[in-house]
Amino acid sequence: MSYHEHPLVVTGPKVQDMLGIVSLPASGAPQKTTGVVIVVGGAQYRVGSHRQFVQLARFLAAAGYPVLRFDFPGMGDSPGDPVPFEDSAPHIAAAIDALRGQGTGVGKVVLWGLCDGASASLLYMQARHDPRVAGMVLLNPWVRSDAGLARAQVKHYYRQRLMEPGFWRKLAAGGVGWQALRGLGKNLHAMRQKPPETLTFQELMAHGWKALESKIMLILSERDLTAQEFVEHAKTHPAWRGLLSHPGVTQHAVHGADHTFSSTSAQREAEAVVHAWLNDLDR
Repeated sequence: MSYHEHPLVVTGPKVQDMLGIVSLPASGAPQKTTGVVIVVGGAQYRVGSHRQFVQLARFLAAAGYPVLRFDFPGMGDSPGDPVPFEDSAPHIAAAIDALRGQGTGVGKVVLWGLCDGASASLLYMQARHDPRVAGMVLLNPWVRSDAGLARAQVKHYYRQRLMEPGFWRKLAAGGVGWQALRGLGKNLHAMRQKPPETLTFQELMAHGWKALESKIMLILSERDLTAQEFVEHAKTHPAWRGLLSHPGVTQHAVHGADHTFSSTSAQREAEAVVHAWLNDLDR
């Protein structure tokens, strides 16, 4: 075995201790000074869908990178009440402290997050401007709003449906086509909603993106509405103008991948992309 693991109690804020698992290179193997903290998103715990986080942590540890994956309060084996991703900055800070405090020589860390784990990572940088964070790996970041979802559906679903002959045949026959048109009308109405006066979490994410002066690896699934929403939002919202084309940003699209990269080929491709990017960052 080219890695070894041990449990770790992450001392969290307000006595909300969290359970983590540290994956390290095998004893005597070369070890990088850059560590990785996996920021879990959604109703997930440290294992991840189809053991995604376990396999990623072990893959990176075998390549020399210390990795910490942990349960937020109220999830998995961590006690307490669940924490919304918008309020997770103190817990992410505690996880970084825990990984760096392992006596493994870790100096800088990279935050790896999927969906609202990616969003939480950006919100962390917006809130903390943490100089210990050397970069981020962001997979299918969550930016959902009613208007954003409507825009993505109009562009990626309804436009395609309107070009299909079968849709018009169903419409002429009184079939489900009318339902699709009503759905299109609702989405067009949602797109015209007035934006809120206070900063949204999506705008705060953009500030976190700007605050990270080092590198960002953006990985997008081809077959994922969340990824499409993010791209549409980043292209159209003023707060995100130019951020995707920043020199420090690397983008990679995984062909045929779903939201969690559930196929073996998609998962392996995502892991290889992260490994290559980390090697460049660690030089």
